Amino acid sequence: MNDKIVIIGAPRSGTNMLRDMLANIEGLETWPCDEINYIWRHGNVGFPSDQLSPVEARPEVKSYIRKQFFKFKKATDARKIIEKTCASSLRVDFINEVIPDAKYIFITRDGFDVIGSAKHRWTAPIDIPYILKKVKYVPFSDLPIYGARYLYHRLYKLFSKEKRLAYWGPTLPNMDEVLSKFSLLGICALQWKVCLNKAEKDLKQIKPENVYSLTYENFVQNPKEEFLKLANFIDENVTDEVLESITSKVSSKSIGKGRKELSLEEYNEILPIIEEDMIRLNYDTKL
Repeated sequence: MNDKIVIIGAPRSGTNMLRDMLANIEGLETWPCDEINYIWRHGNVGFPSDQLSPVEARPEVKSYIRKQFFKFKKATDARKIIEKTCASSLRVDFINEVIPDAKYIFITRDGFDVIGSAKHRWTAPIDIPYILKKVKYVPFSDLPIYGARYLYHRLYKLFSKEKRLAYWGPTLPNMDEVLSKFSLLGICALQWKVCLNKAEKDLKQIKPENVYSLTYENFVQNPKEEFLKLANFIDENVTDEVLESITSKVSSKSIGKGRKELSLEEYNEILPIIEEDMIRLNYDTKL
């Protein structure tokens, strides 16, 4: 039974939007803490990046993660679980090893808009309520490690010239090298690029009937039509009344927003990083 739906996408690509909308279908539930990277990383908390492979899916790791899904499903009486963690873009093959019966929804978005949005998250102020929601799902044995990391990130921001966090979003392979060589915008561009390419590569190894791909732009411009396709993919029937309620607040106003915030200098800095992928995905490479 496909009772686990995993949303895959680079940060700021519309993954939260899809998760929240799908979770409004009766019987579909999602974790109340935005992301569960702590659960996915348990047993590999010391691994240098979020790009876990099937090798890291050791028996005890698989057992722990499966147990967390089972416990959450039982606690919420869910028919299906919607899971979204942006770092999972880097480890679809690992997830497939852990929960081989999952269905995947893969969303892509204009790289310029993603980068323009992501740079704000790197410099965002502390959000205590958000952090407290996530702490509940941190394995007890991992708390000291994450606590030390969190303190380091915040102290780093105080002394950073760009006033950014030490880390935000998916931790890429060779992240320390990336952080030392690239500006904040360059880091955001690489996160989009690497997450996109790794997800595309891994999803090709999943049964085609278990993968549904869409673009942010097409979805927000045609929310009812596109949401019905999503519902059909996960074998859910949605009434006209429910469809209207779920899609009523979807807006296309954010299309092009990130682009508009980029200066010509910033555009010229990140274009060489993302141009090839933008062309391949049929996005305009002009500012």
